[in-house]
Amino acid sequence: MPHQLSRLEFIALMAMLFATIAFSLDAMLPALPAIAADLAPGDLASAQLVVTAFVLGMGVGTFFTGPLSDALGRKPVILAGAALYAASAWAATQTESLTALLVARMLQGLGAAGPRVVALAIVRDIYSGRGMARIMSFVMMVFTLVPAFAPSIGAVLLSVGGWRAIFWAFVVFAGIAALWLALRLPETLPASERHPFRVKALRAATGEVLRHPVVRIALIVQALSFGMLFSVLSSVQPIYDAFGRADSFPLWFGGIAIVASSASVLNAALVMRLGMRVLITAMLTVQVVLSGAMVCILLAGVSGPALFGCFVVWQASLFFQAGLTIGNLNALALEPMGHIAGTAASVTSALATVLAVGFAVPVTLAFDGTPMPLALGVAVYAALALLLMLRLQRRGSAEPT
Repeated sequence: MPHQLSRLEFIALMAMLFATIAFSLDAMLPALPAIAADLAPGDLASAQLVVTAFVLGMGVGTFFTGPLSDALGRKPVILAGAALYAASAWAATQTESLTALLVARMLQGLGAAGPRVVALAIVRDIYSGRGMARIMSFVMMVFTLVPAFAPSIGAVLLSVGGWRAIFWAFVVFAGIAALWLALRLPETLPASERHPFRVKALRAATGEVLRHPVVRIALIVQALSFGMLFSVLSSVQPIYDAFGRADSFPLWFGGIAIVASSASVLNAALVMRLGMRVLITAMLTVQVVLSGAMVCILLAGVSGPALFGCFVVWQASLFFQAGLTIGNLNALALEPMGHIAGTAASVTSALATVLAVGFAVPVTLAFDGTPMPLALGVAVYAALALLLMLRLQRRGSAEPT
């Protein structure tokens, strides 16, 4: 392993970089009503753009951070992204209008694209195939654990210092991650293997990614998986409000995330034996069944505590699905692209994120005070993803070990 960290410390550092995204999204959820009351009285829907503005900035940033890391090295790009992330979070603490906050939030997402994409390229620099999938399983375990605590942390910060205190926490988080990376991880991309940043080369690499059938299918399935996850994140708090459980939302959300995090442990144990495609296909099959069952329960008129219990179980299955699919889909998409790992990570992540936002928006806008739009949307997306994975299975090409 071409770095001085132990495997455990390497996983912890990569997990912290990946966790930037989850922390930045989930810690904001309890603050949305306060932001609306402060900057957009009576307009909660506009305040919810704080979440989508971050994702939009992140999606745009991912197109460039990978190619830049192929040209300049991994560490400079991550550190520059962390600096932009922290500066934008600080700017958010100074804003007095929702428009300014949304601009700062979009720039924060742009900065977060560095840790998100380049961390994946660092893993690919060192590992490949099922070994990479195994490492990503442990990384994704932290990714799924962060939502367990982020809403509660956000709620505590909100009660102590208002919504601006959450952005100060983002500044501290970015500073710790950047310092850890700078001091402990040597550069993983030798100068001899770097490629100059050229728009023409980026177009060529994008074309190579999109022409490869395995990468293309994995990208679309990843977009559908993220679309399901973003749909849940956008809709879950209003749904808990409709159930009359707004005050306990962080506890429910955290408990579900902790239970679902076991999926990454299970994936790490199984992926070397069964392979990425089998696990992804199996989980999507289960999700189609569970989402279909949730739709039938709603159509049957089940209500009250019984419906809430069914919703909690189903929500847990969605988070569980993330632990068994997203890391594997990343590894599956990048495996044939080792020669342009940074650019490939950028292209696949950017396209998956942009497509996922497109999938999530109609589900979010369709919210009618019940879980039905979310259940229908997830059922459709899971079915489409399953069909694509079955098509990939029929291609019969060997999966790397």
